Amino acid sequence: MTGRGGGMTGRPLRIVVVGYGPVAARFVEELLPAVEEGTVALTVVGAETEDAYNRVLVAEYAVGAADRDRLDVTDTEAARAAGVDIRLGATAVGLDRLKQRIVLAGGEELPYDRLVLATGARAHVPTLGGLERSRRSRGDAPTPEPDRAERPLPSGVVALRDLADARVVTPVVESAGTVVVLGAGVLGMEFALLAAERGAQVFVVHHGAAPMARNLDADGGRMLTRAARARGVAMVAHARAESVSLRADADGEPEFDGLICADGTYVPGDLLVLSCGVGARTELAHAAGLACSAGILVDEELRSWTDPDVFAIGDCAQVALRESVDAGGRVPGAPSGLIGPGWRQAAALAARLSAEARGVSFLGGTTAIAERPAAVMLKAEGVDVVAGGDASTDAWDADAEVSTWIDRARGAYLKTVVRDGALAGFVTVGLPRAGSELTLLFERAASLPAEPAALLRLDAPDAEAAAPTDPAGPEATVCWCNGVTAGRITDAIAAGSDSVECVGKDTRAGTGCGGCRGRIAALLAAAG
Repeated sequence: MTGRGGGMTGRPLRIVVVGYGPVAARFVEELLPAVEEGTVALTVVGAETEDAYNRVLVAEYAVGAADRDRLDVTDTEAARAAGVDIRLGATAVGLDRLKQRIVLAGGEELPYDRLVLATGARAHVPTLGGLERSRRSRGDAPTPEPDRAERPLPSGVVALRDLADARVVTPVVESAGTVVVLGAGVLGMEFALLAAERGAQVFVVHHGAAPMARNLDADGGRMLTRAARARGVAMVAHARAESVSLRADADGEPEFDGLICADGTYVPGDLLVLSCGVGARTELAHAAGLACSAGILVDEELRSWTDPDVFAIGDCAQVALRESVDAGGRVPGAPSGLIGPGWRQAAALAARLSAEARGVSFLGGTTAIAERPAAVMLKAEGVDVVAGGDASTDAWDADAEVSTWIDRARGAYLKTVVRDGALAGFVTVGLPRAGSELTLLFERAASLPAEPAALLRLDAPDAEAAAPTDPAGPEATVCWCNGVTAGRITDAIAAGSDSVECVGKDTRAGTGCGGCRGRIAALLAAAG
């Protein structure tokens, strides 16, 4: 498609990006050659005043386990030097699709030929007494402060989604204060363990029987609970939070005092961290009449269902086919919520728009409607949890081969589920090397080793002598966020990269979710 502007019109294709998180930053990087050659005029509008950073690592930064530099994902000044107009601290509050203009909070209008929405997702604020006026609903209009509702969250209540939240958390952890975490998903548990390790008193409140219920089976969850308690985290299970108790601070303003549960349990604390999921920021798209469901609805080209000149990528984009709408008008699926798929979307869309701007045919493919689920890794010192696929299958399921191994004394647990000869799901707790090998097998839809017990030997006391079971050699993908193979990493090591950070700078491996950093370290160690 040759649109208005760019290609054969004799002027650059004007592209405006709304949002400047890690996915938008990757899109900018991929589009820089077209900007430098003059076929694209690129403007980026970012609501935060900070350069784009990796939100996955915000929890580690908040407790002092990661330096600020490690969160960096782009070079904003280099992009500006190349000709990109990047506006930080600017918010889009309106979209005029007829005139093809974005309206900023100050009234300025930015014309576009192609609009890319990369508005990301905001933390979900649960329906708790005391937080009613701090919740945004799906139908709310765009505002100059995208995540602020009628009132901000009370002092001492954060969602740990951005650097501002991290700056609230840091002094509480540094002073060994009491932190209450509401929610026991992978991010909530990861933060709880990190904060406890740094000296905070931590309570995790969740309504289920065991943590990480979406990723772990019951026994894996029980083993994680034991490991968390052994490291000083108080696990408050079967607890439905009902309201927050607020006290007056020195200025008479409300601040967090404790969490009240439906059964009367009261959990006091200095800080409440909400870890209750996220929702796509769709208000700008919704107000402009673009089709939305759980996210902004786009097709396999990442193009809006409603407007062919509007695209969406990252946590706000819901990739779906129009024919997938059911009889009730519902669209299955949701935004992936993972940085790897977002980066792949950014690269694919940049290639498509670059081709359009140059007036040439785009020879690339389309974006997958649903990628194979990635393995999940909980990253905390001394607590190794890795899971992938559906491991909830019962051991007596006639359609699957299910194997389990439990060692309560060592705090170790392994479960594998094989269907049609391929690994369909797994859980490991306390077995980091086995978890790493199973991740490779799962993401390649491969079979288990001929001798599955070899997986357990990887974490045995004499593990240094145990050979890994990786069947793919240099072609095995180590970093799925960036598509980096073991071969590329070993080549970088041979060329002089001598640390995980150096490998990341040279190949991008380990700069996304961070789940592959242990594997990169193992390749470094193997190289001597």
